[in-house]
Amino acid sequence: MKDVYAAMNVSAMATEKIHIGSAVTNLQTRHPTVTANATTSLDDLSKDRAMLGIGAGWVALHSIGKMPDRLGTMRQGINEFRQLFSGEEVELYGTKVRLATARRQVPIYLAVSQPGMLRLSGEICDGAIVMGGADPEFCNWQLEYIYEGLEKAGRQRSDLIIDIVVTMSINDEEEKALNDVRAWATSQAATFAVWKKVPPAWERFRGEFTRAEKAYHYEEHLSLRAEHKQIVSQEFVESVTISGNFEKCIAKLREVAKLDFDRITFALLSGGRFRRLEELGTKVIPALREK
Repeated sequence: MKDVYAAMNVSAMATEKIHIGSAVTNLQTRHPTVTANATTSLDDLSKDRAMLGIGAGWVALHSIGKMPDRLGTMRQGINEFRQLFSGEEVELYGTKVRLATARRQVPIYLAVSQPGMLRLSGEICDGAIVMGGADPEFCNWQLEYIYEGLEKAGRQRSDLIIDIVVTMSINDEEEKALNDVRAWATSQAATFAVWKKVPPAWERFRGEFTRAEKAYHYEEHLSLRAEHKQIVSQEFVESVTISGNFEKCIAKLREVAKLDFDRITFALLSGGRFRRLEELGTKVIPALREK
């Protein structure tokens, strides 16, 4: 199913407990009132299980010739959604509007990776969707900026749910597993190319980031057939993803699980998504629960 709102509504009708949200939308491709109304409708249908996942925009905006939103715009947009969900009057593009379908303050999760957005999530959001990679050193580097945001706003760690997004391929054939996750690794490398600051240990990958950004084809985003996925080195792929045989993958997942994250989200790769989902539920999660 290719439309996020259709997929979320179907999910709401087919489930009773899980929380459902976009991962993620942006401020430009839909008017804020359209996004807010769709989210409150989902919240009503799911009996208060909706969340709004939002980000600065990357593939969605670059694909239509637009640039991702800057930090100040994101702060303003999040505050406007707060007002809309509360039923308050808010001025958007010079017009005062109010969301007639407002019913409660739907949790807002911000997709974050760079220092500024990491801090912003700590300051004003209900949750942070941390992107970048499954490398413990890198993750801890990101967490420090979230803590700075929390401290600046006078908030407690318990005021924010921190979610880490990882991608994983379990396969006894190492090369096949790596090939599965290369597209994800390349997408992350392309975003890192514009970062002013990366962890010291990752400075050695700067050249790869630049090459990935120049070669990236947005119409092939995360495609397992994308030619640009060969741009990055095996070393970088192994740093930001989880791949290999079952034991190797579980060992790295356990390293990530020890960090200060509340949740781990698995990005389901194309090519056998139902098989991958079943594998997570029947093998991976039970293995992680074992002491």
